[in-house]
Amino acid sequence: MENILGLIKLRIKRGTHLKACDNDSSDPYVLVTLDETKLKTRTVNDTLNPEWNEELTLKIKDVNHPIHLTVCDKDTFTKDDKMGEADIDLKPYLLCVKVGLSGLPEGQVVKKIAPSGSNCLAEESKIVWTHGKVIQYLNLKLRNVATGQLHVEIEWADVPDSKGLCAVPI
Repeated sequence: MENILGLIKLRIKRGTHLKACDNDSSDPYVLVTLDETKLKTRTVNDTLNPEWNEELTLKIKDVNHPIHLTVCDKDTFTKDDKMGEADIDLKPYLLCVKVGLSGLPEGQVVKKIAPSGSNCLAEESKIVWTHGKVIQYLNLKLRNVATGQLHVEIEWADVPDSKGLCAVPI
């Protein structure tokens, strides 16, 4: 598999308090970009608080490249409007995955990441050991708009190398 380090399962749960682009509502979807890969969620019509509950899988080739999320309003006759954007830095999460956390109690918080000027976190993000996996819960504040947040989760999936071994990069 063309130098793939692993896979990220990106669960786009919902958006809250999104920007109104069509009078008092919008038809939002999320465009996900990582390197040359572009994926998108379905469009949820007439809401500023969409529920997507979609899982998208991304191939990770370089942990230094963030996952870029753009929320857009679907328009029929004109170009879709941007409703804000956010980035997910994978490095803090992958440092926890690399440690190998098996044996922890269910629900154990492995790490907390505080909001800062260098991330898009709207509130503290928790990396948790749950169901034998390391999951990061993120509430992202959208940039370039006055209001709007995205609620997402990420989960790492190993890709076996040529010898059948799995490695987590960092």
